[in-house]
Amino acid sequence: MKILIIEDEKVLAESLKRILESKGFEAEAVHDGESGEQYALLNIYDLIILDIMLPKKNGYQVARSIRSKHNATPILMLTAKSDIEDKVDGLNAGADYYLTKPFDMRELLACVNALLRRQGSQVNELVFGNTRLDLESASLICGENNVRLSAREFEVMRMLMVSGAHHMSKETLLTKVWGYDSNAVENHVEVYVGFLRKKLMSIGSDIRIETVRRLGYHLECEKPC
Repeated sequence: MKILIIEDEKVLAESLKRILESKGFEAEAVHDGESGEQYALLNIYDLIILDIMLPKKNGYQVARSIRSKHNATPILMLTAKSDIEDKVDGLNAGADYYLTKPFDMRELLACVNALLRRQGSQVNELVFGNTRLDLESASLICGENNVRLSAREFEVMRMLMVSGAHHMSKETLLTKVWGYDSNAVENHVEVYVGFLRKKLMSIGSDIRIETVRRLGYHLECEKPC
């Protein structure tokens, strides 16, 4: 599962990232509201940890913008403010839970796990058409047929299923699956999309990965989904 940390205190952000990764999560950290909003709207995260006092855009503005785009990713809001009015403002902006600094890391992990549990089956699998992507086993499942995916196949498929009918650019896939510092090029994305197309066909999936020049990829169903 992927968690986005939007926190301008870099020491705290890196500490949160390390602790979450030690618990088996994937975590990314950004340090201002504008960047945080852009990352959040990629729709590839299972949870957002959002500070309020941020440069460029504050946490309230980021949360409202995320919710206005119909992004339902759970938001755990962090702040040094403890007044009731601040908590009400945070919840009204779209936060799901509010944690006041300083906090115990055990408390934060308990909040993270509680918010992820609320997502129910959405956390355990993604569904498009007649096909499910099991997030625990990294398997594509269609009826009684299933196929295991490699780590990179899984990440590419996961992002495509989250994005669904919306375009996912090759640049975004490269950055999120291979990383900023990778030497991978767009051809790597094309190769893995080819692998996924073959595996979808092998299990009788009605999903097609469509390519749109200059825009990237999106999913379609052979029949209306």
